[in-house]
Amino acid sequence: MTIELVPIGTVKSPYKERKDAPRQGRFSDTVSDIIIDDLYLPGLADIEENKHLIVLLWYDRADRSALRATPPHTGIGHGVFATRSPDRPNPVAFSVVDLVGRTGNILQVRGLDALDGTPVIDIKPFLPDIDGIAG
Repeated sequence: MTIELVPIGTVKSPYKERKDAPRQGRFSDTVSDIIIDDLYLPGLADIEENKHLIVLLWYDRADRSALRATPPHTGIGHGVFATRSPDRPNPVAFSVVDLVGRTGNILQVRGLDALDGTPVIDIKPFLPDIDGIAG
C-alpha cells in the first residue's frame, strides 16, 4: 500500500528548533502564520466563519524510528502511541488553534507549536459539539 501526502502549505513561526517550541501549543499566545499554496486558495473560502481550526501537520524533523517516548511532565517511558511525542513512525501531528485572521492565502493562528517551515497537510474546522468529549 502506498500513501501519498501533498502539503497544502507551510508554517511560518518563530520556532526554529524544537527547544524553542512550547510543550503544548494551546498554552502559548504566540501567533504564527500558515501560508497556503496558491493552488489551494479556493479551499479557504468561508474559513473565517470558524473560531478554531484543526491543523494537520507533517513533523518533518521528527525521529521516525522512535517507538518509545518519555513525556517531560512524567519522566516515565511509554510506547510512542500512548504519548503525544512528535517522534513517531509517521509524524502526523495536529493542533487545535485559534483563527486570529486571514489575509489572502495567509492564516494567522494562535496556539500552534510547529517549527518554522513545517509542512501543513490539511485544515479542518474545530466543531465543539463533535470534537469535544466531556469527561
